[in-house]
Amino acid sequence: MGIGDRVGKLMAGILVLSLIGGMAHGKEEVEWSYRDETAEQRNARMGWWREARFGMFIHWGVYSVPAGTYKGEQIGFIGEWIMHRAQIPIAEYKEYAKQFNPVKYDPEAWVRMAKDAGMKYIVITSKHHDGFALFDTKASDWNVVQASPYGKDLLKPLAEACRKHGMKLGFYYSQAQDWTHPGGSSRDNEYWDDAQNGDMDEFIKNISIPQIKELFTNYGDVAVLWWDTALRMTPERANLFKGLVELQPGIITNDRLLRGHSGDMKTPEQHVPATGLDYDWESCMTMNTTWGYKSYDDNWKSSEQLIRHLVDVASKGGNYLLNVGPMSTGEFPPESVERLKDIGDWMEVNSSSIYGTTASPFIRLKWGRCTKKEYINSSQLYFHVFDWPEDGRLVIDGLRNEVLDAYFMADLQQHPKVERTDKGVVLLLPEKPLDPVTTVIVVKVDGKLDVERIMPKQNEDGVLALKLEDANLHVPAYGDQIKIKQDANGTDYIDGWTDYRCRIDWLVQIDQPGMFDVYAEVGVDETTGFMLLVDKARKPMAGKTTGGLENYKTIKVGRMKLTEGERTIKIFPQKQKWTAMNFRSMTLKPAAAPPGQE
Repeated sequence: MGIGDRVGKLMAGILVLSLIGGMAHGKEEVEWSYRDETAEQRNARMGWWREARFGMFIHWGVYSVPAGTYKGEQIGFIGEWIMHRAQIPIAEYKEYAKQFNPVKYDPEAWVRMAKDAGMKYIVITSKHHDGFALFDTKASDWNVVQASPYGKDLLKPLAEACRKHGMKLGFYYSQAQDWTHPGGSSRDNEYWDDAQNGDMDEFIKNISIPQIKELFTNYGDVAVLWWDTALRMTPERANLFKGLVELQPGIITNDRLLRGHSGDMKTPEQHVPATGLDYDWESCMTMNTTWGYKSYDDNWKSSEQLIRHLVDVASKGGNYLLNVGPMSTGEFPPESVERLKDIGDWMEVNSSSIYGTTASPFIRLKWGRCTKKEYINSSQLYFHVFDWPEDGRLVIDGLRNEVLDAYFMADLQQHPKVERTDKGVVLLLPEKPLDPVTTVIVVKVDGKLDVERIMPKQNEDGVLALKLEDANLHVPAYGDQIKIKQDANGTDYIDGWTDYRCRIDWLVQIDQPGMFDVYAEVGVDETTGFMLLVDKARKPMAGKTTGGLENYKTIKVGRMKLTEGERTIKIFPQKQKWTAMNFRSMTLKPAAAPPGQE
């Protein structure tokens, strides 16, 4: 298919190339748009998605047949990447399709499970990186109808079940990365089969565009198109997809069509941002450590963890897209079914604290999270208590409004007593939580919401003390994790920070700007290196050995300039210089800077 044969009429759009100064990777960023619309039109289009807050991701395909094992060897990484990781030749990989026969597939049961769990939309992998389509496509014979004994379109009955039960349906589609069709891209241009070689422009014109048109015309309303990944995509290639949006004018798309293109939503993967963001976003996560089914992946998150992730995401104004990886039989793993039921039981009582809420007005609540709904003359705050106070006093510093009422979602007749303090409000709670996962307390307040932003600040001498109790931790989806622990004296610390991908940050207030000496209370066996970032400014820091991980010392690690206002301070390990470190705190002390030194 040539450029002159593009499907649909190209919509008017503006293509702008701009260099964004100070970006993390120093790369040219592309601002690209499908459509021209007003803010009101965009808000109307995004309305149902912002209200929903919770959806189901489904990763399903031929990779569920090997289920993580190739020639008797368990292949590392995530299940749907087995072809890439094991370098399986195309012809050999296609043999798995002959065993892909999901005779126990019950799409209506899938939709009911999602709905009962409190989910409002489903996004399923119509085609993943292995190029296998779960639908009837004329663009390629590598699909479930022609290549598998099942021989039927898997998406049509799912679309019908979604319509029947009022569930929004979206499609994941790998538009660029494809390991079976010639010309499809691969990570780092790594190819292991001569049959993968080809022209990417021809691949997009002959495979991706026709298949997107099929998805947009054969399955009714499509609520979401979830692109993945942008490897070797250019603005010129992205332009070829523009006209397709006319086929589904209400569709919501993500940020993975073209590198630097934000789409309608951004997609943090396997983590929750530290704070609310000023754009639409959706955090996608797995229940264990894989997206596609792996028979031996037993590293399941607990139902409590998953519910608290949902609360955490909602408290920061995002959506939570929770994954299920079905087996080749068409069944959900029993562990997933169990967790979906547990989430549904919690949502049956507490869903109004999730649906239609917006981000917490509080920077940080050490004992839990907050979601909110604001009205003309009042506001409703939903406090999700993770850690029940031993003394029964739930301290809500910074809340200045008059409290009109407070009650528990698990018992609407029970009203905690409210005390007003100089710093805010205290709720007097019963001895035990009403819900062991997270008890939700509704607090109705009078007038426009008035909350003080409480964060670490400098003392009168200009010293800024950063403790772990005020920090946000970021951990990778795979590999070692870091957690905050407490020693016998009740001091928070990180034990065994070994993974360079983990990082921590603080949101702070700087009233006395200037140059600062940076000190860290750490235990270090060998010299380690990390970057200290303040907003977009960065400085390399070095922690010299303290004589062992358990031998804590306060050492000077470098010098940093801070400007006035709210600032985010981050510790990023340097990959090549990072060694294991135990961490307790960081202190920034004013220092006289030599001329020209920053």
